[in-house]
Amino acid sequence: MTYTTDLTDTQWKLIEEFFTVTKGKNLQQHNKRDLVNAVLYRNKAGCQWRLLPSDFPNYATVWSFYRRAVKKGVWEKAMDKMVQKVRVDAQIVHQSQAIV
Repeated sequence: MTYTTDLTDTQWKLIEEFFTVTKGKNLQQHNKRDLVNAVLYRNKAGCQWRLLPSDFPNYATVWSFYRRAVKKGVWEKAMDKMVQKVRVDAQIVHQSQAIV
């Protein structure tokens, strides 16, 4: 099932590099795009982790993925990259540039 919060192919290509893992025992156990989409859904819906729809990976897996991404700074870098792209596409100047 798809949700309005799911990343488009273009959006995923933009941030995929941040979620590419090259080591670890659970290297490809879960699709990283599915995990990111689950976090985006949860953030938009404002639901509890346990209430994620069943077509996403298990809520504990999604929560653990998000917690590790935030702790490592990966989540912020990925979201900053998406914000930057939106601003460039909309030709919006950086907030500090708009101050006179």
